Amino acid sequence: MNGTGPGPAGALVQLAPFALILVVFYFLLIRPQQKKARETQEMLNGIKVNDQVVTTGGIHGRVVKLSETDVGLEIAPKVQIRLQRTAVGQVLRAKPVEEKSA
Repeated sequence: MNGTGPGPAGALVQLAPFALILVVFYFLLIRPQQKKARETQEMLNGIKVNDQVVTTGGIHGRVVKLSETDVGLEIAPKVQIRLQRTAVGQVLRAKPVEEKSA
């Protein structure tokens, strides 16, 4: 050995595995997580009155009220609860409103 350290090319070769690991982590972990978060936010923003939803706790109900942060669910006839929008886990479908005969 002549006492000189590795040149710039040697340092680049040493950093290449770390760069490869970062790229793999991005495509396998970070990117899918961001995509899932974006889809969840779109679902929460798309909630409408009369949609059938399931909460993250497993409660099924029909949306009767909406606000910026809360959702009012009817879980049984004349039984309503109020939840945060983020507690909605899944939107099933919109249920047609039944007309009551007089």
